Amino acid sequence: MKYFIISGAILLVFASCASAETSPCVNASIKTCEECLKVDAVKCMWCGAKNPIPACKDYPAKHVLPTNDDCPLSDARWGVCWLNFEALIISCSIIGGLLLIGITLCFCKCCGCCCFKKNTSRYQREEARLEVERQNRQMRQDARRQERKQRNDEIRRKYGLSTGGAQYQKFENE
Repeated sequence: MKYFIISGAILLVFASCASAETSPCVNASIKTCEECLKVDAVKCMWCGAKNPIPACKDYPAKHVLPTNDDCPLSDARWGVCWLNFEALIISCSIIGGLLLIGITLCFCKCCGCCCFKKNTSRYQREEARLEVERQNRQMRQDARRQERKQRNDEIRRKYGLSTGGAQYQKFENE
């Protein structure tokens, strides 16, 4: 039994070592990013450009992003060769931020909260105040018009000008 457990442990160690060495990404014949990502674009990561020895590596599945020990973010290529991790992180952050702002604005607009709330009572009060002012101006204007008419009528009576009837009469020439 003792030999069985020891032999199982030894087989397990050899199997793990063999599986690490048989990774398709770690291959000395791969010299370019395109070749590396053709092997397996999901599991493989190209670490090149500024790296002293450009190489195809396994993507570090333990981390979300590769650490500086694995490969600097500016040198790491994953999925496509023309986009490094720094640019990917920045562009995803900007797009995610814009989406978040857009969704928040749509939510606020649809729910009628915050600054998008329609404050109709304030506009109705303002409109009513303007209507009262307009009516007051109209009343003052009518009162001045009436006073002017009375003064003109008094002047006409004083000088014997009639306010009613025809103002002009036709002369009869015979």
